[in-house]
Amino acid sequence: MSVLSGVGVGRGVAAAKVLKMPEPLAPPSDEPLAAPVDGEHQRVQAALQEVAADLNARAAAAGGDAQQVLEAAALMAQDPAILDDVKARLEGGANAEKASWDAYAAFREMLTAMGGYMAERATDLDDVAQRVVARLRGVAAPGVPVSDEPFILIARDLAPADTATLDLEKTLALVTQDGGPTSHTAILARSKSLPAIVGVVGVLDALVDGQLVIVDAKAGTVVIDPDEASVTAAAAERETRLAAASAPITEGALADGTKVPLLANVGSAKDVPNAVELGAEGVGLFRTEFLFLGASSAPTVEEQTAAYTAVLESFPGKKVVVRVLDAGADKPLAFLNDAHEENPALGLRGIRALRASEQILRDQLTALANAQAATEAELHVMAPMIADHEETTYFVGLGKELGLASVGAMAEVPSIAVLADQVFEVADFVSIGTNDLTQYTMAADRQLGSVAALQDPWHPAVLRLVKLIGEAGTAAGKPVSVCGEAAADPALAVVLVGLGATSLSMSATALADVRAELLTVTLDEAKARAERALGARSPAEARQAAAS
Repeated sequence: MSVLSGVGVGRGVAAAKVLKMPEPLAPPSDEPLAAPVDGEHQRVQAALQEVAADLNARAAAAGGDAQQVLEAAALMAQDPAILDDVKARLEGGANAEKASWDAYAAFREMLTAMGGYMAERATDLDDVAQRVVARLRGVAAPGVPVSDEPFILIARDLAPADTATLDLEKTLALVTQDGGPTSHTAILARSKSLPAIVGVVGVLDALVDGQLVIVDAKAGTVVIDPDEASVTAAAAERETRLAAASAPITEGALADGTKVPLLANVGSAKDVPNAVELGAEGVGLFRTEFLFLGASSAPTVEEQTAAYTAVLESFPGKKVVVRVLDAGADKPLAFLNDAHEENPALGLRGIRALRASEQILRDQLTALANAQAATEAELHVMAPMIADHEETTYFVGLGKELGLASVGAMAEVPSIAVLADQVFEVADFVSIGTNDLTQYTMAADRQLGSVAALQDPWHPAVLRLVKLIGEAGTAAGKPVSVCGEAAADPALAVVLVGLGATSLSMSATALADVRAELLTVTLDEAKARAERALGARSPAEARQAAAS
């Protein structure tokens, strides 16, 4: 037996033979255009429409987080700027396949350079380009292999369209060579409760179709050619973990009875029923961007009040934490800030953008106060990208002025951790967004595959910043939540509690795994695991130290 390691997603384990994703289509040739431009332009237009329709159909069937990702991909296939670029390339003599391929490559390069939200969408452009070229060639786009027997899927990475529509009766686990814990592949695998390991270096060369492996997401390992005893043990462990995950829903707690409320991250009211069904004790992150993105003007106070009320009324007597609009140069909105910036990830975004357009912020806070008055939910409101005491004072003061009962800050940049004691002098609570906190701590764009290894919330530098916030919250007697993807990692969830987190928020499908893992440790044991992880010298060492 040999073992490969990566970043595990979830707690699942599976033993089966592997199937590898087929290689992507080869790049088109430079053969010059041999047909009339207008006819080829219409052919590309038809291919784009067919791809968009297919992606929208997959989105409707998938639902949840996957639906949003696929609908975004469908919009990429309908972007008129792409079609205009294709026509210009056709007129320059490129054939239809080459023109389409290069147009998407140029678009991808542009979005990647913008960073942040736009770079997140850029990661899906390659798949759209592959599907368009496949239509033009009259061949099937590379996709998940078909099998009569259950299998473990091995891939360089998976496009959202493939991940979202996996047959979970046949696909027992997923292993990718690329990607990190916050990649679309990891997020969608988690949303499907599919055991996965991402970032497994060398896995494509190490395996061939039909080879037997054991995938252990909790351990982050792929065991190649295991013996019969190991396979039997893995099958038993799989049943044990499935039983734990399907146990009756209880409140989040440690083995010694310490309460750790488990909340859900939601994007709109349509995400609420699933969160309630899976046992969310409230909402730890309600993203309000869905009301703003794609709009030509800011929604009215009345429109916002109705949307917020629809979410809050589903959680009477329970906590609902709302993040005000997280937008700016990396999520350009014509009515907020669409000015070009050389480095938008470090530009006018989050609270900075809202302060520059304060009326938009005032309208949103007013609508939230209206929803608070109309429901029995325990509303908490926070601002993104808070950096220090001054920004905290500004936002908390404005929120209180407009009638909000609990106003806090989202910790996403290192400065807020260093100054956490000052922030807690003003804020009612702090919620840690580990995705951005990791990105800014490591100076590594979380959507760039070239630095994916750095985008790991297990990094000791990130954990030490979390500790600073946890200690400051404890000293102030105020709550500290974690609402980034790190909270959905069961092993890391234990460490976060040991560092001072008083509640955790995650994708609703991760609640069962995290709930089960927390019940295996006491608070003292969680603190001991956290202390060992803090002393590590790498993310891998931190994982190993916390598990020992």
